[in-house]
Amino acid sequence: MSRLSCALAAALTLSLVPAAPAFTAEAIHLGSEDFDARQQAAVLALAGLEDVEDKYGELALKPGQFRWSDDGAKASRVVVNLNEQLLFVYSGSDLVAVSTISSGTAKNPTPSGIFPIMEKRRMHRSNRYNDAPMPFMQRLDNYGIALHAGELPGYPASHGCIRLPREFAAKLFAATEVGTEVLVGAYME
Repeated sequence: MSRLSCALAAALTLSLVPAAPAFTAEAIHLGSEDFDARQQAAVLALAGLEDVEDKYGELALKPGQFRWSDDGAKASRVVVNLNEQLLFVYSGSDLVAVSTISSGTAKNPTPSGIFPIMEKRRMHRSNRYNDAPMPFMQRLDNYGIALHAGELPGYPASHGCIRLPREFAAKLFAATEVGTEVLVGAYME
Protein backbone atom coordinates (compact mmCIF):
# COMPACT_ATOMS: atom_id res chain seq x y z
CA MET A 1 0.00 0.00 0.00
CA SER A 2 1.41 3.41 -0.97
CA ARG A 3 2.16 6.15 1.60
CA LEU A 4 -0.80 8.09 0.20
CA SER A 5 -3.19 5.13 0.47
CA CYS A 6 -2.05 4.51 4.06
CA ALA A 7 -2.61 8.16 4.97
CA LEU A 8 -6.08 8.21 3.41
CA ALA A 9 -7.03 4.91 5.06
CA ALA A 10 -5.87 6.14 8.46
CA ALA A 11 -7.74 9.42 8.09
CA LEU A 12 -10.92 7.66 7.01
CA THR A 13 -10.66 5.10 9.80
CA LEU A 14 -10.35 7.84 12.38
CA SER A 15 -13.31 9.68 10.82
CA LEU A 16 -11.19 12.78 10.42
CA VAL A 17 -12.25 13.27 6.81
CA PRO A 18 -15.34 12.40 4.82
CA ALA A 19 -15.15 8.96 3.18
CA ALA A 20 -16.51 9.94 -0.22
CA PRO A 21 -16.17 13.57 -1.21
CA ALA A 22 -19.17 14.46 -3.33
CA PHE A 23 -19.35 17.39 -5.69
CA THR A 24 -22.98 18.31 -5.22
CA ALA A 25 -24.36 21.72 -4.37
CA GLU A 26 -25.07 20.47 -0.85
CA ALA A 27 -21.55 19.08 -0.30
CA ILE A 28 -19.54 21.93 -1.73
CA HIS A 29 -19.37 24.98 0.52
CA LEU A 30 -18.26 27.57 -2.02
CA GLY A 31 -16.30 30.32 -0.38
CA SER A 32 -16.02 28.30 2.79
CA GLU A 33 -13.17 27.93 5.22
CA ASP A 34 -15.25 25.87 7.67
CA PHE A 35 -14.02 22.55 9.05
CA ASP A 36 -15.90 20.39 6.51
CA ALA A 37 -14.64 22.43 3.55
CA ARG A 38 -11.03 22.32 4.81
CA GLN A 39 -11.29 18.56 5.37
CA GLN A 40 -12.79 17.94 1.93
CA ALA A 41 -10.08 20.04 0.30
CA ALA A 42 -7.39 18.12 2.26
CA VAL A 43 -8.76 14.77 1.05
CA LEU A 44 -8.73 15.95 -2.55
CA ALA A 45 -5.24 17.44 -2.17
CA LEU A 46 -4.03 13.97 -1.14
CA ALA A 47 -6.04 12.25 -3.87
CA GLY A 48 -4.46 14.56 -6.45
CA LEU A 49 -1.08 12.98 -5.72
CA GLU A 50 -2.48 9.55 -6.53
CA ASP A 51 -4.15 10.90 -9.70
CA VAL A 52 -0.80 12.32 -10.83
CA GLU A 53 0.89 8.98 -10.23
CA ASP A 54 -1.85 7.15 -12.17
CA LYS A 55 -1.65 9.57 -15.11
CA TYR A 56 2.05 10.43 -15.32
CA GLY A 57 3.76 7.78 -13.22
CA GLU A 58 6.49 8.95 -10.87
CA LEU A 59 6.59 12.68 -11.53
CA ALA A 60 9.19 14.97 -9.99
CA LEU A 61 8.59 18.56 -11.04
CA LYS A 62 11.15 21.26 -10.34
CA PRO A 63 9.99 24.76 -9.37
CA GLY A 64 8.30 26.38 -12.36
CA GLN A 65 7.57 23.10 -14.15
CA PHE A 66 4.16 21.71 -15.06
CA ARG A 67 2.38 19.15 -17.25
CA TRP A 68 -0.78 19.95 -19.22
CA SER A 69 -2.20 16.99 -21.17
CA ASP A 70 -5.34 18.49 -22.77
CA ASP A 71 -5.06 22.07 -24.04
CA GLY A 72 -8.73 22.23 -25.00
CA ALA A 73 -10.12 21.03 -21.67
CA LYS A 74 -12.32 23.28 -19.56
CA ALA A 75 -11.57 23.09 -15.84
CA SER A 76 -14.40 21.81 -13.69
CA ARG A 77 -12.32 22.22 -10.54
CA VAL A 78 -8.84 23.16 -9.38
CA VAL A 79 -7.23 21.46 -6.36
CA VAL A 80 -4.25 22.92 -4.51
CA ASN A 81 -1.99 20.78 -2.32
CA LEU A 82 -0.28 23.20 0.06
CA ASN A 83 1.90 20.47 1.61
CA GLU A 84 3.49 19.44 -1.69
CA GLN A 85 3.24 22.89 -3.34
CA LEU A 86 1.29 21.47 -6.28
CA LEU A 87 -1.89 22.39 -8.13
CA PHE A 88 -4.11 19.92 -10.02
CA VAL A 89 -6.63 20.79 -12.76
CA TYR A 90 -9.58 18.51 -13.46
CA SER A 91 -12.04 18.36 -16.33
CA GLY A 92 -14.89 16.28 -14.97
CA SER A 93 -13.16 13.47 -13.10
CA ASP A 94 -10.08 13.51 -15.36
CA LEU A 95 -6.81 15.10 -14.26
CA VAL A 96 -5.66 17.30 -17.15
CA ALA A 97 -2.80 19.26 -15.57
CA VAL A 98 -0.42 19.51 -12.63
CA SER A 99 1.89 22.38 -11.74
CA THR A 100 4.29 23.52 -9.07
CA ILE A 101 3.18 26.53 -7.02
CA SER A 102 4.40 28.88 -4.35
CA SER A 103 1.81 29.59 -1.66
CA GLY A 104 1.75 31.80 1.42
CA THR A 105 4.35 31.78 4.17
CA ALA A 106 3.72 30.95 7.84
CA LYS A 107 3.44 34.71 8.48
CA ASN A 108 1.00 35.21 5.55
CA PRO A 109 -0.64 31.80 5.03
CA THR A 110 -2.82 30.75 2.13
CA PRO A 111 -6.27 29.92 3.54
CA SER A 112 -7.54 26.38 3.05
CA GLY A 113 -11.11 25.52 2.11
CA ILE A 114 -13.30 25.72 -0.97
CA PHE A 115 -13.49 28.95 -2.97
CA PRO A 116 -15.11 29.98 -6.23
CA ILE A 117 -13.15 32.05 -8.71
CA MET A 118 -14.74 35.44 -8.06
CA GLU A 119 -13.00 37.62 -10.62
CA LYS A 120 -10.53 37.23 -13.48
CA ARG A 121 -8.17 39.84 -14.91
CA ARG A 122 -5.51 39.17 -17.51
CA MET A 123 -3.33 41.87 -15.93
CA HIS A 124 -3.87 43.10 -12.40
CA ARG A 125 -1.74 44.94 -9.86
CA SER A 126 -1.86 44.35 -6.13
CA ASN A 127 -3.79 46.90 -4.10
CA ARG A 128 -1.87 45.87 -0.96
CA TYR A 129 1.70 45.08 -1.96
CA ASN A 130 3.38 47.98 -3.74
CA ASP A 131 1.39 47.68 -6.95
CA ALA A 132 3.02 44.27 -7.59
CA PRO A 133 2.07 42.73 -10.96
CA MET A 134 -0.34 39.78 -10.83
CA PRO A 135 -0.64 38.46 -14.41
CA PHE A 136 -3.57 36.12 -15.12
CA MET A 137 -5.12 36.93 -11.75
CA GLN A 138 -8.06 34.82 -10.58
CA ARG A 139 -9.42 36.14 -7.26
CA LEU A 140 -10.56 33.61 -4.65
CA ASP A 141 -11.76 35.84 -1.81
CA ASN A 142 -12.49 39.42 -0.82
CA TYR A 143 -9.17 39.81 1.01
CA GLY A 144 -6.83 39.63 -1.99
CA ILE A 145 -6.02 35.91 -2.22
CA ALA A 146 -5.70 34.87 -5.87
CA LEU A 147 -4.14 32.48 -8.33
CA HIS A 148 -1.66 34.33 -10.56
CA ALA A 149 1.66 34.08 -12.39
CA GLY A 150 4.65 34.79 -10.20
CA GLU A 151 8.04 33.74 -8.89
CA LEU A 152 8.39 30.07 -7.89
CA PRO A 153 11.39 29.57 -5.60
CA GLY A 154 10.40 26.00 -4.64
CA TYR A 155 8.82 26.79 -1.27
CA PRO A 156 6.00 28.94 0.19
CA ALA A 157 6.99 32.57 -0.40
CA SER A 158 3.89 34.63 -1.21
CA HIS A 159 1.71 36.93 0.89
CA GLY A 160 -1.06 34.29 0.69
CA CYS A 161 -1.65 34.07 -3.04
CA ILE A 162 -0.99 30.94 -5.07
CA ARG A 163 1.78 31.73 -7.56
CA LEU A 164 1.96 29.76 -10.80
CA PRO A 165 4.41 29.43 -13.71
CA ARG A 166 3.50 32.14 -16.26
CA GLU A 167 2.68 29.79 -19.16
CA PHE A 168 0.62 27.56 -16.86
CA ALA A 169 -1.21 30.58 -15.40
CA ALA A 170 -2.21 31.63 -18.94
CA LYS A 171 -3.52 28.13 -19.74
CA LEU A 172 -5.41 27.96 -16.44
CA PHE A 173 -6.89 31.42 -17.05
CA ALA A 174 -8.26 30.20 -20.39
CA ALA A 175 -9.59 26.93 -18.91
CA THR A 176 -11.56 28.41 -15.97
CA GLU A 177 -14.46 30.80 -15.59
CA VAL A 178 -15.90 32.86 -12.79
CA GLY A 179 -17.47 30.33 -10.42
CA THR A 180 -15.01 27.47 -11.07
CA GLU A 181 -14.31 25.91 -7.68
CA VAL A 182 -10.82 25.94 -6.20
CA LEU A 183 -10.19 23.53 -3.32
CA VAL A 184 -7.17 24.50 -1.27
CA GLY A 185 -6.03 21.69 1.02
CA ALA A 186 -3.42 21.08 3.70
CA TYR A 187 -3.10 17.94 5.79
CA MET A 188 -0.99 16.62 8.64
CA GLU A 189 1.81 14.34 7.50
